[in-house]
Amino acid sequence: MGALLVAASVIFSHGCKSKEAKTISLFEENSDAWFVDGDSKWEFVNNELIGVADSTSGFVITHDRYKNFELSLEFQPDSTINSGVFVQCARPEMSAEDCHELNIWDLHPNQDFRTGSIVTKVKPYEIVETLNKWNSYKAVTDNGNIKVYVNDVLTSSIEKDTLMEGHIGLQAMGNGTIKFRNIKLKKK
Repeated sequence: MGALLVAASVIFSHGCKSKEAKTISLFEENSDAWFVDGDSKWEFVNNELIGVADSTSGFVITHDRYKNFELSLEFQPDSTINSGVFVQCARPEMSAEDCHELNIWDLHPNQDFRTGSIVTKVKPYEIVETLNKWNSYKAVTDNGNIKVYVNDVLTSSIEKDTLMEGHIGLQAMGNGTIKFRNIKLKKK
């Protein structure tokens, strides 16, 4: 009887492991899983991906497309950068129309599009100040639904959208510096 319980326990634990969500790191140094588009400068320093814009616009973009995931990362914007996290982009071209643009720009001239918003779609529910310090972003997507959190505060969400799968990108635009680190994607 004891051997039967051990065998059942091994089978059960093996079955549970196969259903665990897989977490991957995105935008790792020296990886060919992503590419740079645009004129902004991107480099790694101390395991941080740093985007510098000098009257430029640029992105790092995944080659792969993703559906139903939890994306988490840390970011540190200076006071002048226009940045963002783009998810579910139908094509590897970043735009607020064909992607969900999760903005990083506390001082956006139109505060409906400030940090935590989904640009042109949802203004932020809460104001979260992020300038010149490390912050967290989390986007949870599930079959056309998306919830966005900044520093664990729900800042925006969309239900039943047509954007369900796509590329992921990070932006450095205008003038200034943005830093990213610990960029993780958990597939559902």
